[in-house]
Amino acid sequence: MATTRRSLPLLRTLVAGKTQTRPVTYMPRPGDGAPRPVTLIPGDGIGPLVTNAVEQVMEAMHAPVYFEKYDVHGDMKRVPQEVLDSIKKNKVCLKGGLRTPMGGGVSSLNMQLRKELDLYASLVNCCNLPGLPTRHEDVDIVVIRENTEGEYSGLEHEVVPGVVESLKVITKFCSERIAKYAFEYAYLNNRKKVTAVHKANIMKLADGLFLESCREVATKYPSIKYNEIIVDNCCMQLVSKPEQFDVMVTPNLYGNLVANTAAGIAGGTGVMPGGNVGAEYAVFEQGASAGNVGKEKIVEQKTANPVALLLSSAMMLRHLQFPSFADRLESAVKRVISEGQYRTKDLGGQSSTQEVVDAVIAKLD
Repeated sequence: MATTRRSLPLLRTLVAGKTQTRPVTYMPRPGDGAPRPVTLIPGDGIGPLVTNAVEQVMEAMHAPVYFEKYDVHGDMKRVPQEVLDSIKKNKVCLKGGLRTPMGGGVSSLNMQLRKELDLYASLVNCCNLPGLPTRHEDVDIVVIRENTEGEYSGLEHEVVPGVVESLKVITKFCSERIAKYAFEYAYLNNRKKVTAVHKANIMKLADGLFLESCREVATKYPSIKYNEIIVDNCCMQLVSKPEQFDVMVTPNLYGNLVANTAAGIAGGTGVMPGGNVGAEYAVFEQGASAGNVGKEKIVEQKTANPVALLLSSAMMLRHLQFPSFADRLESAVKRVISEGQYRTKDLGGQSSTQEVVDAVIAKLD
């Protein structure tokens, strides 16, 4: 009799069709669920606001990560050694924007991090978010940019007073590995096309070497379509017909320009996730340029958009092999954007950073 009574609630659930199944997506190895340490660099300007947003959401989800926080600022001459040691120990870092002084010969700490940790691939995912109106629809572009060489790497010197020489170095080794990363990404993520962005019609040797490397790697991935586009035409095509692009692979400087253009088309830099990855380490941050890092008004009013870094932290969770937590976070953020009640000013709303964070936490499954 007791058995029958216990079975009744289950029978009612089955009849109502409410039984939820949880598919087994992968078998974790013993110990994979242990909390993982992550180096956290809040950074400058809006950085502490948006990194704090991530901390709150991670705590609300009970995500299996904990942060080792370090105070780093863009006007420092070098990244402190203890910070580098922490990233090398933890393998993963989450960071806010670091303000880079204009001119004056001060080296960018962002570039220092990329070179010191050999974070050779920068990835920015530029896609439309449901409910966020944009000029173009069906935009879903992944910009993969070589991160360690080219004219963006800052190799400059003054030859004589009034004459500055800036070096653009392109190597076969770096070009091949970024091309391989782009095709691997496309293959593993069921992407159909890789487009190499270049200016080989003018820089025949440097960009020519980059293209040659991309073509060689493309032959090893016959299932993925490969094409090439000159960077100036690329920018024009992006603003007129962005839906034609899938995965884009670029040298260093072009990638910075192309990623920001694609981000603006797909909804703005405040919603685009990204990261920098190498063979051993990964640093996750806002995908497109954190141009608002120095806008004091946003900092004072506490109205910075946390969406980009929240989505970047979801990428980080997936990188750490916590896919269910990543899915929960992404779903919550997209539901908040879709409903439209809580949006910061850059997305047409009047919400504060904290109001968006509270809304995301409320939507967590």
